[in-house]
Amino acid sequence: MAQDRVNTLHPEYINTIKQGDCIELMSEMPDECVDLVITDPPFAIDFKAARQNYNRNGNRVLQGYNEIESSDYLTFTLDWLSAATRVLKDSGSMYVFSGWNHLKELLIAIDHCKLTTVNHLVWKYQFGVVTTRKFVTSHYHCLFVCKNDKKRKFHPYCRYDKHTRTEDGGSAHYRDKEDVWEIKREYWPGAIKTPTKLPSELIVKILDYSSERGDVVFDPFLGSGQVAVVSKIKGRRYIGFEIVPEYYGLARKRLESDRYLVYTTEDEPVLDLSFPTH
Repeated sequence: MAQDRVNTLHPEYINTIKQGDCIELMSEMPDECVDLVITDPPFAIDFKAARQNYNRNGNRVLQGYNEIESSDYLTFTLDWLSAATRVLKDSGSMYVFSGWNHLKELLIAIDHCKLTTVNHLVWKYQFGVVTTRKFVTSHYHCLFVCKNDKKRKFHPYCRYDKHTRTEDGGSAHYRDKEDVWEIKREYWPGAIKTPTKLPSELIVKILDYSSERGDVVFDPFLGSGQVAVVSKIKGRRYIGFEIVPEYYGLARKRLESDRYLVYTTEDEPVLDLSFPTH
C-alpha cells in the first residue's frame, strides 16, 4: 500500500533522476515516500577534485565538484538532512557517508532530526593519499540511522545463512555484519568518471540488508549515478538528484543506456551490468 501511495502521488519521480538543488527538489516530494536513503554528500574538506588522483587520466574525470564552505556545513547538513528525514518512511533507513573532518556537524544534525543511530559504520578502503606529517586517512564514516527503530527493515541472513563458514572456520554472517567494512575503491580505467564515487560492492551490501526488491531508494547527492545504477541492477526503484549538470549528464547516460561504464567513444567495451551480491 505504501509503495502504491508513492506511485499515485508522484509517479514522475519513480525511476527518474533530476538536475538541481536537492533541498529545493525534496520540497516537492510527499512525506514518507522513500524506503531507503543512501548518500555521499560533500565533505567540506576543500576538495580539489584532483583529476590525476590515483594515477588517473585526467581527461576522463569530470570537473565541477560542488563543495560546501566549512563555515556553512552545519546549516547545509541540517537543511538537507531535515528534508531527507521528512521523505523517509517510518520503516525506512538512511546511510550517510562522511569524512572525519565534519563528522561532528553530521552527528548534531542527526540528533536535531530525532533520528536513531543504528550503527556507526567504518568503510576501510585500500589506500589513502600519502602523508609525511600525519597518519594516512584510509577510511570513511557511514552513519546508519532510522526514524523508527522498531519498524525499520533489516535482513540479517540475506547474504549468508546461520551455518555458512568462512575459510578460517568463522561465522560468515557474523563477519559480514561487523561494523568495519573492508571494501576496495572501484576504478574505471578508460571510462568517464566523477572525482569521487562509492564502489558497487558497498551499495549492494546496504541494499541487501536494508531493502527489498521494488523498494524506492533515494540519493539526494547522486554524483555519477552510482546509487541509482546499482539500485536498478538489484531490482529496486530509484530517485536521485544532482546539482552539477555534467555529473547529472553522466548519471542519466548510464541509466538510459544500461551501461555500468560510459566511455569517450562508442566502440569501447560495454561491461555486463550484473555482478555478485557478495
